[in-house]
Amino acid sequence: MSTEIILETRQLTKEFKGFVAVDHVNLNVRRGAIHALIGPNGAGKTTCFNLLTKFHAPTSGVILYNGRNITRDAPAQIARRGVIRSFQISAVFPHLSVLENVRVALQRNLGSSFHFWRSEKTLESLNPRAIELLAEVDLESYAHTVTAELSYGRKRALEIATTLAMEPQLMLLDEPTQGMGLEDVDRIRRLIKKVSANRTVLMVEHNMSVVASIADTITVLQRGATLAEGPYAEVSKNPAVIEAYMGGAGTELAGAH
Repeated sequence: MSTEIILETRQLTKEFKGFVAVDHVNLNVRRGAIHALIGPNGAGKTTCFNLLTKFHAPTSGVILYNGRNITRDAPAQIARRGVIRSFQISAVFPHLSVLENVRVALQRNLGSSFHFWRSEKTLESLNPRAIELLAEVDLESYAHTVTAELSYGRKRALEIATTLAMEPQLMLLDEPTQGMGLEDVDRIRRLIKKVSANRTVLMVEHNMSVVASIADTITVLQRGATLAEGPYAEVSKNPAVIEAYMGGAGTELAGAH
């Protein structure tokens, strides 16, 4: 496998009681790229993510990460290798401060279990790094705000900061702009572009304007199988993709810029 490829799947397949949710998918995610996985509802995108992070075991096929076969690795092993996932639903502690949320994520770097019962002072050594991460997602000024008081978009930004705290080589973002207004969508789009500078991003995303503006490569799934792959300019003109999304109308894809 080329060293340019950080993640590869070969004939990745998942069946649930005879229903094929992911059907012989071959993914090649380039190191340092933003790679988007798109497709109509029920196309198999989230199931594919679940296979990559080992929430599901594949029925058949192979997953390679940095050239190593990780098909049988457990979820914790996958995370330790640097594959870190954020979810569709914001996964932060609402009653902790923004800084405390990032600090919880950083505790894994102490080399011991989470220290919820210990004095806060023992964790203050993590504050400088936590502030750095908050600055990276433009939340430094909210460090001492209770997380429940943040807007939905800023909660998602905080979730990206906690994902970054896990030191990912490969970030898997599951619908990062779902449920957001235009202002928050634009903030998260800029944020993903910013944090991708030193790492690889694989994202499932419905918002075509986000995909068009930041994705280097797009893989389109339909009924669990790969329908098309390439840059947005190429994929958006593919008649099969237009048919899958719009029944032939194509306005959603063509007008996404």
